Amino acid sequence: MEIFPPLLLCALIVEAVLGYPDPLYRAIRHPVTWIGAIISALDRRLNRGSVLVKRLGGIVTVLILVGGAIAIGGVVQALLLSLPYGWVILALLASTLLAQRSLYRFVKAVAVGLRDGGLAGGRSAVAHIVGRDPESLDEAGVARAAIESLAENFSDGITAPAFWLAVGGLPGLLAYKTINTADSMIGHRTPRHEAFGWAAARLDDLVNLPASRLTTLLLALASGPRMGAALAAVKRDAGKHRSPNAGWPEAAMAGALGLRLAGPRRYAGHVVDDHWMGDGRADVTAGDIEAALRLYIRALGLMWVLASVWALL
Repeated sequence: MEIFPPLLLCALIVEAVLGYPDPLYRAIRHPVTWIGAIISALDRRLNRGSVLVKRLGGIVTVLILVGGAIAIGGVVQALLLSLPYGWVILALLASTLLAQRSLYRFVKAVAVGLRDGGLAGGRSAVAHIVGRDPESLDEAGVARAAIESLAENFSDGITAPAFWLAVGGLPGLLAYKTINTADSMIGHRTPRHEAFGWAAARLDDLVNLPASRLTTLLLALASGPRMGAALAAVKRDAGKHRSPNAGWPEAAMAGALGLRLAGPRRYAGHVVDDHWMGDGRADVTAGDIEAALRLYIRALGLMWVLASVWALL
């Protein structure tokens, strides 16, 4: 257990410096794509029959995925820790499931796209990070979508995997990423997945709860003199979001920047009438994306400080 906080700090440093190199991605893809292939295979095999049978199939799918992730992660971790300097390789493996660098790059690309390519450039860039229809977004909508994605993915792409790595090592990290990937693939309220993805969606809500609250605190602290406004927005709006977790960092980001985020959005041809997070400006710009990225960097810095203190202790 005492190896896990130093392992987290090393993994954060490696991912911030190296990210996931493009040549490596082209050669072997990414571990999440491997997980996704397994989920797709289970979806095809077990997502059939009545609603009850589909729900049971979804529960079995989650048990297989999580059990397999813990088993594989445990074996790999035990083997590596038995080797001299095996923890270095373990930190390299763990770093592939963190997303500090890639999240910054993709959100920054939206700001650059809006500035250099106008609405068309912004829509093209934001399509890589959100599920909503980019053609339905105006410039403010594109900018809001980028900032919302930054807030939510800060929680479930960085804080949550970091948390589960710190408390559970590679098995905890791999189990979390498996659950989160399953939710993103099958945890939707669609005719095909509403029953089958029920277990994945509920479990994802549970495992993301600690990180969403911690991310909120990091964003609020990083906002400095705007901390009161960030926390006020969280208290007022976070519980009104359709997600039990996403509203927390989104509301904190909105309050810290003096913006309104979320609100009504269009996904796959239908409108989701979400509550607004924050009570500031809705006419968000590329400059606000840049401000959100600066807040993100400061909050990451606080996370690194916490990880360093934990490692030293």
